[in-house]
Amino acid sequence: MGPAIPSGVGRLLQALRDAGGRPYLVGGAVRDALLGLPHKDLDVEVFGLPLARLKETLGAVGRVDAVGEAFTVFKVSGLEGLEGAVDVSLPRRDSKAGPGHRGIAVVGDPSLSVEEAARRRDFTINAVMFDPFAASMVDPFHGQRDLAARVLRAVDPATFGEDPLRALRAVQLAARFELVVDPGTARLCASMPLGELPAERVGAEMQKLLLKARRPSVGLRLMREWGLLGAIAPELVSLAATPQDSEWHPEGDVWTHTLMAVDEAVPLIEGLDAPRALAVVLGTLCHDLGKPATTETLEGRVRSYGHEEAGLAPTTALLDRWSVHRLSGYDVRAQVLGLVGNHLKPGQLYDDRERVSDGAIRRLARKCEPALLYRVARADCLGRKGDFPPVAMEWFLERVRQLEVAERPPAPLLKGRHVLALGLAPGPEVGRIVRAVYERQLDGAVSTIEEAQEEARRMVVGSGAEASLARRAGSDARDAS
Repeated sequence: MGPAIPSGVGRLLQALRDAGGRPYLVGGAVRDALLGLPHKDLDVEVFGLPLARLKETLGAVGRVDAVGEAFTVFKVSGLEGLEGAVDVSLPRRDSKAGPGHRGIAVVGDPSLSVEEAARRRDFTINAVMFDPFAASMVDPFHGQRDLAARVLRAVDPATFGEDPLRALRAVQLAARFELVVDPGTARLCASMPLGELPAERVGAEMQKLLLKARRPSVGLRLMREWGLLGAIAPELVSLAATPQDSEWHPEGDVWTHTLMAVDEAVPLIEGLDAPRALAVVLGTLCHDLGKPATTETLEGRVRSYGHEEAGLAPTTALLDRWSVHRLSGYDVRAQVLGLVGNHLKPGQLYDDRERVSDGAIRRLARKCEPALLYRVARADCLGRKGDFPPVAMEWFLERVRQLEVAERPPAPLLKGRHVLALGLAPGPEVGRIVRAVYERQLDGAVSTIEEAQEEARRMVVGSGAEASLARRAGSDARDAS
């Protein structure tokens, strides 16, 4: 009935109980267990145990790291059967002390009742607690009932609006779990001042929407319906007013197409690591941001020439707004911009496939990862009504695999040290020759290190760099004398 409890966590719960506390499992793990979904992170809330006694008890069971004294949250790691850490906290009182998400004052209070503690939760489905010793749910706000009815409802309408981040949590939870938002809760979300939110918190909620929802379009539609796009993603606002050519886009405007494409991207990210998956979905979301600025009617047809390049500026603005940079060392931002700026290339290369050189495809791999570009282009192709089989994208994927550039461009065979070994003095000429030989490698004219060195030797002689060689030889001779 409740979340699975690893043996190490069971020992932790027993230690807290022996110390005089009443521990409950809370939060997302309880909700996911009720939905029959796998859960990873476990959160424990401990009643009846003073802070000092809580710290002491936790320290006897595992390694304890305080998240912040003000929040009285501790991460306990090194527990048997569990990777990572368990979050353990006291029940907390929240009060509004300033604007925005950061303006919430939080104080731990072990004397709170279960109902008082649950009241501070955002939604009823997140306010259900699990008593591990009674093996029963504690549900003072009927979260199980709402979960069964697939309804997302605020716990306390009087305090719900104090944290504007909850509007975005409503968006991503409704999409992830396919819930209908209670009308009163929807009105509260629509009234929140989202401009106060820090970019990194906005980005975190949007990342959950894009990576965890089967249909991110559900959340994006809610954002537009509630009037949140102007504060969170103004770059998306004009898409709904931007028409498309009905022959190629019978579904209608760019907004409609974008939502369809984003949903098509979701199954395509299966098996990717989180940074690359995020790059694909963001690249798909942003791929047509250049259309509002470039769309015009020419000879009775709607055209958007140059929208790839025009999309780079609004994409950059959106990535700034959501604080998208690196994730686990991977440059998500650069990859998204590469995908947006080249999302038409698979189709264009296919149309010109009889004349496209291997070098053109290898050079494209320097701008973005072709295997990710394939996914964005395929989502773009499928994200519309009508019969548009993604033949071009499958051809492109096969071609980049044949050339072994699906993930990255070829590594340069020639290095600066090879050019210096020819006797050329250090300087800009060395870099020029390395780059020129690499271009020959991309064209397929150079395929071994021996060929690369011979090509460099010809370039040294042909460029008049022998004078540099002579000067270096003379300098070496003087040094020897």
